[in-house]
Amino acid sequence: MYGRRLSKADPRVDAYGCIDELTSVLGLARSISTDKFLSDEIFAAQKDLIVVMGELATASGDQERYIKDGFHVTRVEMVDRITAVISDLEKDKSLYPKDWAIPGETAVSAAFDFARVTCRRAERHIAAFSVGDKDFNPEILRYLNRLSDLCWVLARYAEKKSPASS
Repeated sequence: MYGRRLSKADPRVDAYGCIDELTSVLGLARSISTDKFLSDEIFAAQKDLIVVMGELATASGDQERYIKDGFHVTRVEMVDRITAVISDLEKDKSLYPKDWAIPGETAVSAAFDFARVTCRRAERHIAAFSVGDKDFNPEILRYLNRLSDLCWVLARYAEKKSPASS
């Protein structure tokens, strides 16, 4: 943001690049889902990830300008929203297999499992990037942690809703 030049090897570029990958994987899931609930949840997460990516792409020295220009930062409300969705879905205990879930039962659930591991990788890279940055927003890591959980439960939801699993 704001014309700063960075090497492609810079940890900041890696951090927001991981979020870009995650947004794309979620787009794959959204493109093959026919379930409105799933599509709406994915789209909401993709919009949230634009906030996360923009924040990560902005150097600490430019954060005040970023906010002044009308951009948003990752907020507790974003984390709370997906936590509420997870909590609601978790009421259905049948979504939890008795053994390990193995990705690939359906294309949609596999896409969500792919999004989940992409999110976990992003979380690890961003955690490493944030070490020692006193201005780093901890809500980013909280959001990614909950989003990966949401992807897991949405994958199980997609499997349950699939005609093939009936």
